[in-house]
Amino acid sequence: MPAPPASTPTPSPEPVATAAAAPPAGTRTASGSGPAEAGAGTGTATGAVGRGGRLGPVALVIAAGISVQFGAALAVTIMPRAGAAGVVTLRLAAAALVLLLLCRPRIRGYSRSDWGTVVAFGVAMAGMNGLFYQAVDRIPLGPAVTLEVLGPLVLSVVVSRRLVNLLWAALALGGVALLAGHGGGGFGGLDPLGAAFALGAGAMWAAYIVFSARTGRRFPQADGLALAMAVAAVISLPLGVAGAGSALLVPGTLALGAAVAVLSSVLPYTLELLALRRLPAPTFAILMSLEPAIAATAGFLVLGQALSVQDALAIALVIAASMGAVRSQTKPS
Repeated sequence: MPAPPASTPTPSPEPVATAAAAPPAGTRTASGSGPAEAGAGTGTATGAVGRGGRLGPVALVIAAGISVQFGAALAVTIMPRAGAAGVVTLRLAAAALVLLLLCRPRIRGYSRSDWGTVVAFGVAMAGMNGLFYQAVDRIPLGPAVTLEVLGPLVLSVVVSRRLVNLLWAALALGGVALLAGHGGGGFGGLDPLGAAFALGAGAMWAAYIVFSARTGRRFPQADGLALAMAVAAVISLPLGVAGAGSALLVPGTLALGAAVAVLSSVLPYTLELLALRRLPAPTFAILMSLEPAIAATAGFLVLGQALSVQDALAIALVIAASMGAVRSQTKPS
């Protein structure tokens, strides 16, 4: 899943709604993911840049997406050792530790409403990651991200309230129908619980985007993101300990978990933050729409999860719908 977006000061609701059409581990903090995750980072992307100057930021965003999805693929290889819940705990705990050390967020001076927002952000983050990793423990990475991205896409359609976006939503549903109608490697041949977890992760991704924006408006720099990540780590800890126990303390598992945290959270946050300083939010969101394709590639290269032509077409339809929703939303009514 896509990684969560880099959190920066005072984003406006409109760019966030625009970015909602795009996926981010994963967990974005993206993979995976998470999407995305332009979330609270979109507020810094308003400066105009020339076409030639966009090549650097575009490369950063693509690199972030690759990092998220290959981090998610690496996480799948750890699951036999620590289980899905254990991997989530390792990722969130390591990412929280790094972000808290780097950001050193201020604790005092915030209202009860501020803390309620950051806690809700952390709950959404924990749910998004937990459900996504439960999904990829049961179904291939590419279809999992494809189903997950429906959450942000639906949010984008609802927020925009434009008729044309209903057409993009219909196109996305057509892609899902292709997966559903195809036995074996498609949705019809997938574990139903895994598919349900992926859809649930998409719903939590939509909630993540909403609370990411609110947190970005209330907390300076990446302080809100660091605090929310700590909340998510605390929530996931009991589940990880119950599911993996002492396996979480095995040095090899700890090292791989730290690598997943760096690939799926820390590195993408940094790359996206740098990109968003020069890249408009709509362009960022369109690039993030490529996440399902990157996830499918990572699944094939790292996990040997091949896709059929019909599966690839279904993923392409969802990507096209996501890109179309973003472009139509940024055009004047």
